[in-house]
Amino acid sequence: MGGAHGAHGALALGAPGAPGAHLGVNLPALRSHNTALVLDLLRTAGAEGISRLELAERTGLTPQAVSKITARLREDGLAAEAGRRASTGGKPRTVLRLVPEAGHAVGVHLDRDELRAVLVDLDGTVVAERNASLDLGAGAEAVLARVAGVVEALRPEPAGATRSPLGVGVALPGPLDHERGVLHRVTGFPEWDGFPLRDALAGRLGVPVVVDKDTNAAALGLAVGGEGGSFAYLHLGTGLGAGLVIGGSVHRGPRTGAGEFGHQVVQLDGPPCGCGDRGCVEALCLGAVARGETDEAARVLGAGAANLVGLLDIDRVLLGGRTIETAPETFVRGVRAVLDARSRRTGDTAVPVRIASGPGLGVAEGAAHLVLAPVFGRGDG
Repeated sequence: MGGAHGAHGALALGAPGAPGAHLGVNLPALRSHNTALVLDLLRTAGAEGISRLELAERTGLTPQAVSKITARLREDGLAAEAGRRASTGGKPRTVLRLVPEAGHAVGVHLDRDELRAVLVDLDGTVVAERNASLDLGAGAEAVLARVAGVVEALRPEPAGATRSPLGVGVALPGPLDHERGVLHRVTGFPEWDGFPLRDALAGRLGVPVVVDKDTNAAALGLAVGGEGGSFAYLHLGTGLGAGLVIGGSVHRGPRTGAGEFGHQVVQLDGPPCGCGDRGCVEALCLGAVARGETDEAARVLGAGAANLVGLLDIDRVLLGGRTIETAPETFVRGVRAVLDARSRRTGDTAVPVRIASGPGLGVAEGAAHLVLAPVFGRGDG
């Protein structure tokens, strides 16, 4: 997507403030699609590694091309030998592995009342994190200063040398323009409308920045973590939204506005919502939660999920978020009951519902993958 392209382009060109001078990594090499394919295979091979011959077979590249790419990756410290493996004939093959600590990315989750930031290595493993209170309505200057302070505290400093992260992914409530990194009327905080968050933060931090909705970031993290097929990730915290993954890729739509799940009207002339409409799923759901009616909140969430299943015919529904975590079984049971009732009416197979799970699950972790995904040849970032 556009936002990812901006981050990837800055890395590739070694733009001012980009990490090339600090990391000692030949970042122009990351521009190559073929290099990204090799890096991704090295990452998925894990500590056991993969041979150059296997890399050539699985990428379709010539052995000579693979040798050039891997030599450059080794020179840059991104790849290293992982031992030797017996072959069917001739001398044993040298296997290579990714060096996760050779690069890092920062993921930031800006919620309405708190901030969580993580530093992850190239494997996506969290190596440090920070949590801080936040008032998203305190104004741009206060929020930017808060984010900058937390990100600076997370910068990796191995062997006493200051190293910049590859970039910073920022996830927050929508709606927003992912391609330009510009916020729209964030629900409950219309004063953010039109604010160029990506450019403002990039200028302050001196590294590339990618901005996306919290739900998209979490969905990307799930997809990178192995959640396959097409699914909807429904996130209920201080607000309600959805991250949609269709055919393995995050679906944002041509205006990057897809996933405003919480603002589908399900009750005409219902209670007012922060978006300015009435009877939205978010208003009804959060209202039930505030009254302590968790079963009712789950039923409302199920009604919205049923609409989504009917529209997109997805494989599964995954639930997450602060409010879900307070009563996970109740929400799964309630949403499943609505979807099961729908399947009985339509004759379709019931769509499974479960709590989202996986390594590094979280909005902040997903935000870090907004930076890492293009490096490994995934366009989802």
